[in-house]
Amino acid sequence: MSVVTQPETAISPAVPQSQDPLVIWGAGAIGGVIGAAFIAAGQTVIFVDNVAEHVAAINLQGMRITGPLGEKVVRAQAFLPEQLTGHYRCVLLAVKSHHTAGAIQQIAPHLAPEGFVVSLQNGLNERVIADSIGVDRTVGAFLNFGADFLEPGVIHHGGRGAVVIGELDGITRPRTEMLYRLLLNVDAAAILTPNIWGFLWAKMIYGALLFATALTNDSIADVLAMPRFRPVLTRLAQEIGSVAHAQQIVLQGFDGFDPAAFLPDASPDHTRQSFDDMVAHNRRSAKSHSGIWRDLAVRKRQTEIDAQIAPAIAIGLSVNVPMPLTSRLVQLIHEVEQGMLPQTQATLALLESNETGAS
Repeated sequence: MSVVTQPETAISPAVPQSQDPLVIWGAGAIGGVIGAAFIAAGQTVIFVDNVAEHVAAINLQGMRITGPLGEKVVRAQAFLPEQLTGHYRCVLLAVKSHHTAGAIQQIAPHLAPEGFVVSLQNGLNERVIADSIGVDRTVGAFLNFGADFLEPGVIHHGGRGAVVIGELDGITRPRTEMLYRLLLNVDAAAILTPNIWGFLWAKMIYGALLFATALTNDSIADVLAMPRFRPVLTRLAQEIGSVAHAQQIVLQGFDGFDPAAFLPDASPDHTRQSFDDMVAHNRRSAKSHSGIWRDLAVRKRQTEIDAQIAPAIAIGLSVNVPMPLTSRLVQLIHEVEQGMLPQTQATLALLESNETGAS
């Protein structure tokens, strides 16, 4: 296992870094993996997290990344939000979607005059961030690699997945070029895109499917492979796809997922092939279940559905796209969160019906 200590002097010009420290706000699964990769590349990183035990562990023993891609420990300073001082040019936000608004209120006083925030989250949090600090100070990102928080100071990196960065207006700037070069240390296939919204809406489709699989205790691949549930999962994905289509968003595929297979004009064969490709991709990953499932089954906490998927319902209604299955999915996840329903195939089957409450 390698141990990396942050440099005390200027980084070699060969290393694509920011001269200023980068702040990772939310040092959990995604933030931990990203921050550790940046540190290993020679970039100075400051972690901020609201879990005191996690902050203490990072400061005492470093951030440990474990998993099939190798193990390493990186050293960095970590703070609770109320402990952070100073002003920073770049803050990478990696908190759960439903904590975005609160986090931005804490971050804003620490942004330098030219400072900006990068969303490393699921959903359309760029909209929330931009509403608070401005579109010009908001950068979009799309991540699909597998990672889990195991214990304070320890993150499991379960497998590779898409890593994409892009400006909301599609115009590449020096800041996005810098971030892109750093993200190449996370994944050599990282992408700098002029169409970040195409990736974000594609992940919304995929995310709705992941929420549906989390209604059961079966793995992602197993649920997506079940012929019984493919029709209702298809209709669910088509609702989100129709909202993107109505907004004239050009969807971008990733990691074996073809979002065009869930647009209104997609053929059954096209959709079937997309399911098969998703199953194959997930069977190769060491992360068998989603973070959503982990929130419900292991950590017994609220999921991101209200901030991640529910906004698509309001957007859909605004463009005259009915969203009955998406609305039903939100309801079922809430009932699982509240202990009213178990995580079983029978609960997933409720997505097909008009039944409510526990069964």
